[in-house]
Amino acid sequence: MYLWTKLFHVLFVIAWMACVFYLPRILVNLAEAGAEPAVRERLALMGRRLYRFGHVMFGIALLLGLTLWMHFDRSGGWLHAKLLLVVMLLMHFVFTGRWIKRAAGGAPLPSPTALRWFNEIPLLLAIPVLWLVYFKPF
Repeated sequence: MYLWTKLFHVLFVIAWMACVFYLPRILVNLAEAGAEPAVRERLALMGRRLYRFGHVMFGIALLLGLTLWMHFDRSGGWLHAKLLLVVMLLMHFVFTGRWIKRAAGGAPLPSPTALRWFNEIPLLLAIPVLWLVYFKPF
């Protein structure tokens, strides 16, 4: 049962991370859309739908992760470090969702270049998460 739980945890984490990686790209496109209302409306709709989907994927991944932690007794210092990084990824995800909501209401966004840099943060956090999970250094 452990391997099935782990399999579905990883699957839902992958789905959530797809949202984490793609939402900032929607922000870049929103910033570049300028005053084109039809394009902005479509991008905002896509962003809101993807953000909701990401919340569902995160919730399921969280429940499965808690099952792995509590029921199958997975623990260690590496897990605490991983969870800290996951919280940082979640904060980035929530912040991105709020930016999309504000942009849909007409609020200005940072420059596309700044948003492209913002888009790289999840990758910089995902690499150490994967390292911690695979190598369990402590």
